[in-house]
Amino acid sequence: MQRKQLDDPKGRIAYWLSDEWDQSRDTLFFLHGLTGDHTMFERQLPFFEKDFNLIAWDAPAHGASRPYEHFQYEDAANGVKRILDACGASRVILVGQSMGGFMAQAFISRYPDAVKAFVSIDSTPYGDYYSPSDRWWLRQVEWMSKLFPERLLKALMAKQNAVTAEGRRNMAAMIAGYGKNELCYLMGIGYAGFFDDNRELRITCPTLLLVGEKDQTGKVKAYNRLWAQRTGFPLVWIPKAAHNANVDNPQAVNSAIKDFLLSLPERSNRP
Repeated sequence: MQRKQLDDPKGRIAYWLSDEWDQSRDTLFFLHGLTGDHTMFERQLPFFEKDFNLIAWDAPAHGASRPYEHFQYEDAANGVKRILDACGASRVILVGQSMGGFMAQAFISRYPDAVKAFVSIDSTPYGDYYSPSDRWWLRQVEWMSKLFPERLLKALMAKQNAVTAEGRRNMAAMIAGYGKNELCYLMGIGYAGFFDDNRELRITCPTLLLVGEKDQTGKVKAYNRLWAQRTGFPLVWIPKAAHNANVDNPQAVNSAIKDFLLSLPERSNRP
């Protein structure tokens, strides 16, 4: 894939495109989770590259998309739109893991007609799902993270997010380039920024919810059960996987996404 860069008033946004771009194909946009980068999807990109146009990015303030000042979820939504416009893609299938699912919903809330489908991986919904205590505790993540020594914090993050050796290796590699203060800051804006942008959202495009059976991050599993109950969206539990389910069990995730995509109406990206 070829690397590109989007210049933004707040900084830069690095993203990667398929080497061969075919406007008759659907476009998949992969949005990684908090403190991660595009390498989170290194087992998905080769799997889908023959049949789809692919985009993966380092989200604003993450990875190669630094420095980036005063990140807000609106920045992510508008950044996705500018990248799609640059590619000539009028509609997109969003695949968002954890925070990437928040960013996908931020985009859907602002550009609903540009979204053909949405795949959520270990994310949680926009809307009135969160109790006052949920909101309070998640806003404390930044300062609580600072209580841990850097080495221990990073080790705990790798262990919490993945159950396989490959999953933990990937998580450790993604967070290795962050110092402790930047890592804690990202966790702060990731969660507090989500609640700043959160709103009631009726997602009308086909949507698939994927969750690792061993995901112990917060109330992700409970929120997804309720999300599926309220909306009727299909919920697939990924075996032998924790929060980074697409890295822990790429075969099961890829298969579930493929089956979902095959069920979509045949439409082109052309206007």
